[in-house]
Amino acid sequence: MEDSCNHIININRTLKNIKSEVIVDFICSDQSGITIITNKVVSSLDLQIIKNYIKSVKHIIAEKVEILQLL
Repeated sequence: MEDSCNHIININRTLKNIKSEVIVDFICSDQSGITIITNKVVSSLDLQIIKNYIKSVKHIIAEKVEILQLL
């Protein structure tokens, strides 16, 4: 994810458009998946927006994107 800065900007812009208070601070990818750090616990709508953005990125296999959350 050499473009992680651009991805953070794009996700934050999308979240801001829906007037969310969530801000993505950090994105990191490794062999086990993608880690996204936010400033607070996100709502299901925020998770869906982040998931849709990641699935739209061309070099990520969309079928392997999973959303983890606190229960």
